[in-house]
Amino acid sequence: MTGRILRQLWLPAAVFLILLVSTAGSTSFYFPPLTTVLHTLWDQLAGGGLLDDLWFSLRNIVLGLALATVVGVAAGLVIGEVRTLRLALGPLLDFARATPTVGFVPVIILTLGIGSGPKVFLIFLGSLWPILLNTVAGVGQINPAVHETSRGYRIPWHLQLRRVVLPGALPQVFAGIRVALSVAVVLMVVSEIYGSPVGLGNFILQSGSSFHVAETWAGTLLIGVLGYGLSVLLLLCEHALLGWYHQRAPRTSRPSPAALTIEKKSNGVVV
Repeated sequence: MTGRILRQLWLPAAVFLILLVSTAGSTSFYFPPLTTVLHTLWDQLAGGGLLDDLWFSLRNIVLGLALATVVGVAAGLVIGEVRTLRLALGPLLDFARATPTVGFVPVIILTLGIGSGPKVFLIFLGSLWPILLNTVAGVGQINPAVHETSRGYRIPWHLQLRRVVLPGALPQVFAGIRVALSVAVVLMVVSEIYGSPVGLGNFILQSGSSFHVAETWAGTLLIGVLGYGLSVLLLLCEHALLGWYHQRAPRTSRPSPAALTIEKKSNGVVV
């Protein structure tokens, strides 16, 4: 696990060093040195109020994504198991997936206001569909023999969902959560730019409007670090819960001795 993380971190570390060296002598107003951006970021986190903005944004992402995970997984398990319900809701789910959630920002701000609740609801709404659709797909990929065995042992339906169907669909569920996380970060920024007096999106908006370039870059960098940190945390949770899925030995097909004896050769080529 540690080796895999190191293999993923070497390229970001190399890009960071390249930017640090290449921008060291920059005199551009729009592209300040990376050291200046990092110093500004530290000052804003220490005493500039950026820590409160970070906490506000992080809380909204966690709450919205957690609600979307609970609702999406629960609904996805039921829809995936009931074929009639899956066929009936198919067009509605495709329509909801194709509709950009960003388009609901003005409506949500107009009807619900600019507090924390509308931000959580918007993140929940945008993160719900990737999790729900991936859960339905994960349930559909379970081997039918598993369901037949469960019915043969007369396992109750609710216990079958919790102990058989959910573990089988978990790899696909985590794939949906990873997609939903990137959607949640985007919606967090957009919602705070257009309707919030606090948050990282509002910090970037106010800094850019005041032509505080270093602060704007610092806020953007912090959003990237926040998204990457949440992705790493989600990856660790996935490996902790799905160790059986990620660590299983790959299957190798070896021909049996009987198969080797019946190989025919034509002009030196095995056919």
